[in-house]
Amino acid sequence: RLSERTRDAFVRNGAALNAAGKAELGRINTALSNAFTSFSQKVVADENTFTHIPDESGVGGLPDSNKAAAAAAARSRNLTGYAIVNTRSSVDPFLSFGDDRDLREKVWRKFVNRGDNGDGNDTNAIIAEIVKLRAERARLLGFGNHAEWRMQDTMAKTPAAAMDLMNRVWAPAKARVIEEVADMRAIAGHDIEPWDYLYYAEKVRKQKYDLDQNELKPYFELNNVKRGAFHMAERLYGYQFTPLPKGAVPVFHPDVEVFEVTDKATGRHVGLFYSDDFARAGKRSGAWMTTYRSYSTYDGVKNVLASNNNNFIKAEGDEPILISLDDAATLFHEFGHALHYLSYKITYPALGGTPRDYVEYPSQVHEHWVLSRPILDGYMKHVETGQPMPQSLVDKIEAANTFNQGYETVSYLSSALVDMDLHTRATPPTDIDAFERESLARIGMPKEIVMRHRLPQFNHLFTSDAYSAGYYSYLWSEVMDADTWAYFEESGDVFNPDIAARYKAIILAEGNTTDRGEAYRRFRGRDPDVTALLKVRGFPTN
Repeated sequence: RLSERTRDAFVRNGAALNAAGKAELGRINTALSNAFTSFSQKVVADENTFTHIPDESGVGGLPDSNKAAAAAAARSRNLTGYAIVNTRSSVDPFLSFGDDRDLREKVWRKFVNRGDNGDGNDTNAIIAEIVKLRAERARLLGFGNHAEWRMQDTMAKTPAAAMDLMNRVWAPAKARVIEEVADMRAIAGHDIEPWDYLYYAEKVRKQKYDLDQNELKPYFELNNVKRGAFHMAERLYGYQFTPLPKGAVPVFHPDVEVFEVTDKATGRHVGLFYSDDFARAGKRSGAWMTTYRSYSTYDGVKNVLASNNNNFIKAEGDEPILISLDDAATLFHEFGHALHYLSYKITYPALGGTPRDYVEYPSQVHEHWVLSRPILDGYMKHVETGQPMPQSLVDKIEAANTFNQGYETVSYLSSALVDMDLHTRATPPTDIDAFERESLARIGMPKEIVMRHRLPQFNHLFTSDAYSAGYYSYLWSEVMDADTWAYFEESGDVFNPDIAARYKAIILAEGNTTDRGEAYRRFRGRDPDVTALLKVRGFPTN
């Protein structure tokens, strides 16, 4: 397998080209590398901007924790009042709870136009250059388009297979949006604009499910959520996470916590886990996982050095850091990536990476344990009362789990569909804004929603080749994720030791030493079934 994969990778990367072809490929790759760096820098620069709100009236409706964070952001910029920083972790809470509709629109427009303002940070020309270079490279290597080249080493294999899955989910997702908008209009009394969606969704959530996100936050204190994730890893896979004292190992920022990871049964040292939780100037937004060193035995066993990186806002003084349920799920998601790499049992480093449309699967499935009863009872306790989340509140959450799935699915899936459209074009577009509008019109994008990542700020696509023609992979992975969680639930024990042991041995530990489709069949006894995903999202399954 290593020989075949190595040969195929060399050919995909130009080994079979003649001298002139190799020189041309080198030119293209160098130009792409420079363009990726420039794109990233421009988006980060636009995310370092903010909306200044001078007084309390502009932050009406915001939870106290978000007000405090916005006030701290203003002070750090030598301003009075409040600053809504132009990153998702600051913008989404403002759009969800801010009562001032005009300010919501202002904050929303600033956020969705990152990289698209016709100024020095505008990325449209860079994107046009990137897609042109990618098309040239695909032709040089003998492929019809960039997507065909990128998808050679995936589970989906072809753009058509990826599109088939996306289209199966797109229609019911759009139908759900129509229902969601009708519910919101009944409360708002006016048409729903994109800057209204999250705000009125909260109102509907409260009305339909009596579920206020601010009611949940006191149960999700950051340090407790992390301890809950560590407990999940211990119950499922036998890992223990022990905090190391400050200064025990070098760190890249004083805020970073480091944990030693050991195998509970044998005491074997597995690796180090770096927890980098807080936002800071110059750090890219969002959440991600990185390994500084991965496991293999080819040149001797080395410990794994893994990190999770988040952008939570620091609390003032000794105040607890309360995060949303979505943030807690994201923390468990990124931790799932770390567990994947910590579990590797492979000889050759080259068989460590898994296909792009598989790699999100082990991380996504771990999100489900956030609301499992053992984790809630042990770790998700109310920051003031110390009581675990009552089952009645969990039942409300689960009843509401399909709520707003139209919005969530459409905002994500529109980004994935536009990505695939962009990278299957015979002639790459030169006017990126026009292409985005036309592509969305073709698929019937609801006017009340914007893409989760518009092209001018779509880091997944334009800071490297990694997720280009591959943003669909989250959905592909989620099919397996939903199917796997159903397997645990149907067993009657979400910590079922037999399923967990086989999951660790087959899905996590093997890396890419075997075909991942075949591995899933060994684990589950069949191919993944999309029905479980449609049920999770509350969509029709016929």
